[in-house]
Amino acid sequence: MTEEKDQKIKPEKTAEKTESLEVEKTAPEGEVKKKIKKIKRQILKGRAVIKCTYNNTIVNISDINGAVLGWSSSGLLGFKGAKKATPYAATQVVANVSEKAKKYGMKELEVYVKGVGSGREASLRALSNNGFDLVIIKDITPIPHNGCRPKKPRRI
Repeated sequence: MTEEKDQKIKPEKTAEKTESLEVEKTAPEGEVKKKIKKIKRQILKGRAVIKCTYNNTIVNISDINGAVLGWSSSGLLGFKGAKKATPYAATQVVANVSEKAKKYGMKELEVYVKGVGSGREASLRALSNNGFDLVIIKDITPIPHNGCRPKKPRRI
């Protein structure tokens, strides 16, 4: 009985999360203290949402549960005015976000595209060129089903 209480139960490490705490070891004077670096969790599969409007392009990369790992927009990168909605700006946005996602070891992405802007195709191409395997590409642009009631015709 006492032996069972003395043993500490360690949680199993999954492939999705591997974290280690930063620990300082106390050493006598004159010796160097060792620090263990904190390892970011390794996430292999994620989700990318690309929102392309007429005025801007926003790319958001998250894990499967929805926790955001990195995001960027063309306005954030310094593009102003009409240049924000260009395909070139969309490729730069994807390059910026992919750097943030690569830190987590991201390999596969499910891509959801929303909007009708000109950066749609360019951002998809840039995602595949940056080393991601695109598992799903889905268009989630909202489409009105019948919409609101139209105006009455004008009587002249």
